[in-house]
Amino acid sequence: MNSASLGFALGLAASGCLADPGADVVSEDRQALGARAQLTLDRVEGELITGSVCAPQVAGGGRRCFAHAHATADGFVLAGAAPQGWGPADLQNAYKIPTTIQGSPTVAIVDAYGYPQLEADLAQYRTTFGLPACTTANGCLKVVNQTGAATPLPPAPPAGDDWTLETALDIDMVSAACPSCKILVIQAQDSAGDGLEVAQNTAAAMGAAVISNSWGGPEQAGQSLAAEEVYFNHPNVAVFVSAGDDGYNDAGQGPDYPGTSAYVIAVGGTKLVKATNARGWTETAWTSGGSACSLSIAKPSYQTTSGCQFKATTDIAAVGDPATGVAVYNSRNGGWTVVGGTSASSPLVASIFAATGNGTHTSGSFVKDNAAKLFDVTSGTNGTCGQAILCTAGTGWDGPTGYGTPNATLLVATNGNTGTGSGSDPGGGGGVDGGGNGAGGVDDGFGDGTVEGGCNAGGSTGFGSLVLIGLVGSRRRRR
Repeated sequence: MNSASLGFALGLAASGCLADPGADVVSEDRQALGARAQLTLDRVEGELITGSVCAPQVAGGGRRCFAHAHATADGFVLAGAAPQGWGPADLQNAYKIPTTIQGSPTVAIVDAYGYPQLEADLAQYRTTFGLPACTTANGCLKVVNQTGAATPLPPAPPAGDDWTLETALDIDMVSAACPSCKILVIQAQDSAGDGLEVAQNTAAAMGAAVISNSWGGPEQAGQSLAAEEVYFNHPNVAVFVSAGDDGYNDAGQGPDYPGTSAYVIAVGGTKLVKATNARGWTETAWTSGGSACSLSIAKPSYQTTSGCQFKATTDIAAVGDPATGVAVYNSRNGGWTVVGGTSASSPLVASIFAATGNGTHTSGSFVKDNAAKLFDVTSGTNGTCGQAILCTAGTGWDGPTGYGTPNATLLVATNGNTGTGSGSDPGGGGGVDGGGNGAGGVDDGFGDGTVEGGCNAGGSTGFGSLVLIGLVGSRRRRR
């Protein structure tokens, strides 16, 4: 393998299989690469490099999104011509999401800045995976500014702070988990003012069943959050917030708010891998997933084991590790990308709550009361901290994964809804069963040398077909 070159595998079949697993790697077009967002590199795992999509938090101001994308060694978003990562049927199977739901609940996504290609990119994602059209014309999609107006929409994000990839991740996760849900995208003017908070009120006023926020910033010692808290208090409208992407207490910067808000359900991240067990999947805590002890938000009565003086995060979790990330389409960054972070888990869990009729449950107490209807995550850690339960997964509640990850079929039963089925047959190999077992096996894509299942039409290719040949050194996280 030539460690001096960079590239990704092209010529992937639309069926979700590698057209030619032995095909030559094609080098990146450097001019096209330069048009993509440049990331803050943060992780190297073997040949996998990932980077933070949004700009690092500046002390005392602004919020940042928590999306992490696969990257080239010199820090640009890595994109390909066909889907990589987990697709809708993978996620539906992993979390046992029913194939039908009652009604068309609205999932509100709150992000910063404009995204002119949003509707076209969403159409590409949904068409590729055979999902029903979701457009402004058919009433499924609505895009507004922070006050709820269709115009003017905010400007595109500045260089180095690409919230378009974050927004693409959010709307694709809604599509994957709840294809019949309506999507309301609220675009704050920027990430520095109070637009992201104002947008919470807008979402509730416009009829959202649930609201998802994939952003935050560290609490500061002595800071009062009373003025911000009022924006997240919406009875009967569940508000979900990413718990962060830099381990316990944001690697010492402070607990991420609004994940610590008294009025939200905080969502952590996991590593999601195919398995031969009864579920067909295993999950461990994502090594960079967020958890925290708030500095001022009162400890809720349902948190009896956290060991924190104030509120602890998280409450629940889902896939977040970019090493086992999800397929996302974003034309600004060259097409199909693999993205993770608790930015993936928040909209995914929010949409599952909407799909299962649980959007009126606004507190982590509901999650605790229904812990038996979750997949408990009992291993993995997001670092070190004073109390192991706050940064190491174990039986029952823990900081990185809360009470576990959703088993949507059981959560439907919580409300007596009539959803049927439990998602699609995964088909093996990181792909999706598109109507039968294909002949032959494909690498499951996680570097363990295993071969599983067949290659099936209509599915995603998993991770084995995205080949990054990069300069793999001992890069350290830089913020």
